[in-house]
Amino acid sequence: MADALIPLLEEVRGCRVCEEVLPLGPRPVVRASASARLLVIGQAPGTRVHASGIPWDDPSGVRLRAWLGMTPDTFYDVSRIAIMPMGFCYPGRGRGGDLPPRPECAPRWHPSLLAGMPDIRLVLLIGRYAQQRYLPDWRGSLSDTVARHREVPAPFFPLPHPSPRNTRWLRQRPWFEAEVVPALREQVAVALGQ
Repeated sequence: MADALIPLLEEVRGCRVCEEVLPLGPRPVVRASASARLLVIGQAPGTRVHASGIPWDDPSGVRLRAWLGMTPDTFYDVSRIAIMPMGFCYPGRGRGGDLPPRPECAPRWHPSLLAGMPDIRLVLLIGRYAQQRYLPDWRGSLSDTVARHREVPAPFFPLPHPSPRNTRWLRQRPWFEAEVVPALREQVAVALGQ
């Protein structure tokens, strides 16, 4: 299985399907291995991640790792943690921030990548795009989904985006830090066998 994932990742990283509409050109950002136990599904890389090629290499990643109680060394251990956004390339900027993830990526690549990661125990669904794709029958707002995380079917765990733009959202919902973050850390520890 691991041997099959390597050429698939090379194919993903060589994808040029959206090249004509990507303002900075294609640079798919993804990390995966057959032995990964935790999968992080976010939105799409920002400009900083596009430049570095390292997922969550920005203030959002700092906050996400804080929620997880995880060092960068652990977070970037691809043998344990896979990172697969909804859109693999920077989509460009709109009026309110980055544009939504390109719609071509997830249907094109997620099924094959998931098939190559049979040991995934926990999938973090970060933001509404990931939640809409992987929880299609779930009804409610992002806040409602995150608040009711214990009711979400396994192996999924919904989270808001850790962007600094969401600081107000977090301040208005103190239950997130008090209740959701400890539950998240507990599930991550179980998934990673800690």
